[in-house]
Amino acid sequence: MKISKRQKALKAAVENLGALPVADAVSKLKKLESNLPKGVKPSRFDQSVGLAVRLGVDPKHADQIVRGSIVLPNGIGKSQRVLVFCKDQNIIKANEAGADFAGGKELADKIKEGWMDFDVAIATPDMMGVVGPLGKLLGPRGLMPSPKAGTVTQDVTTAVKEYKAGKVEFRVDDGGNIHCVVGKMSFSEEKLTENIQALLQMIMQLKPQAAKGQYVRSITVTATQMPGIQISAA
Repeated sequence: MKISKRQKALKAAVENLGALPVADAVSKLKKLESNLPKGVKPSRFDQSVGLAVRLGVDPKHADQIVRGSIVLPNGIGKSQRVLVFCKDQNIIKANEAGADFAGGKELADKIKEGWMDFDVAIATPDMMGVVGPLGKLLGPRGLMPSPKAGTVTQDVTTAVKEYKAGKVEFRVDDGGNIHCVVGKMSFSEEKLTENIQALLQMIMQLKPQAAKGQYVRSITVTATQMPGIQISAA
């Protein structure tokens, strides 16, 4: 695969940086495209900024799975499409809170037919009989409602408002990594730094008791069309 001049220049700019404090890594990421060679144009769209954290856990063991959700201080720069599985008065509450879709079996039937035009799925406990069979469809996409993530709840009003405000979910993958969106390149350095620090603090709080040795092994901040920049774990 051919590497573009832009990619080569950006890769060279981060090659020997080493691990930086959060604020310095964010500053470097924000300024990466300011010194591109003549004739090389910067990205034209507002890239998403993501954090990748490699943990010293073994996700094969249930007591070492790290997962959670957090309302980032400055949101993620994107309005998430929220679906709520609920009925009766909860449909009214969900809609009033800003849900994009609210209902029961009719939504489940649409999903079985291949419809997936939403970013977050929330369910009230009494709807899990309808939602349960969708596990094979929603699970692989990270959309299955879960009590641990706060997406199975009777308080649909709070849940919808939080996700609309920028709440994000994260879960360690089979390789022991957590990937999570933390904002946009258009965010100020301060806002991105605050979001990253809040997420890292949450991940540290969720350290499993069964985890042995070094818990956080590496942290990398990146953007959609950018190389990663390492953040010091200390």
